[in-house]
Amino acid sequence: MLNNTHDQSELAVVQPAIDMAARQLPLQASYKTDPAGAWITDRATTRSQRISPAQPLCGEVTMEGGCPTEVSFGVHTAVGGESDYPVPGELLCAAVASCLDSTIRIIANRLHIELLLLEVTVEAHVDVRGTLLVDRTVPVGFQKIDTVVRIDAAGAVEPRKIDILLKAAEHSCVVIQTLRNGTDISVRRDGA
Repeated sequence: MLNNTHDQSELAVVQPAIDMAARQLPLQASYKTDPAGAWITDRATTRSQRISPAQPLCGEVTMEGGCPTEVSFGVHTAVGGESDYPVPGELLCAAVASCLDSTIRIIANRLHIELLLLEVTVEAHVDVRGTLLVDRTVPVGFQKIDTVVRIDAAGAVEPRKIDILLKAAEHSCVVIQTLRNGTDISVRRDGA
């Protein structure tokens, strides 16, 4: 959605404090000559000790990037939990929303589009009969993810330019493309 209700004359031209092109162009050049340098690894870990079988409904996950952050998580009421903390599906929605939001911001910066409003809403839909083994024909996993983006740009930005921005962000959003195209996921027991 695009709203250009603001008069160009009432908005000051602001030079972005962060120039994403200046940050990304050297990286792009480096990755062309050293493709191995483009590989990064994101990581999150849960760690619980002395877990009583009487309390399986919550835990903590630590995202171990540049600024390690611990987030409590719970189990959804649809599978017997209490939904008293963010549930894994909400964390998945948050990953999609935050990745798409940040990608839109970066590309808008490179296109010199000032955003007055950016809102990304993600809803993931799942039939839990599969995971609860109620109906083995129902797949385990989210069957559909809906993403709605609301953009309000400053000035007289053509709707076509906003469409290009959104298409480019969708193409470059790592989380969306991972979910859309699938990826190998291994699960193994450490020390086995």
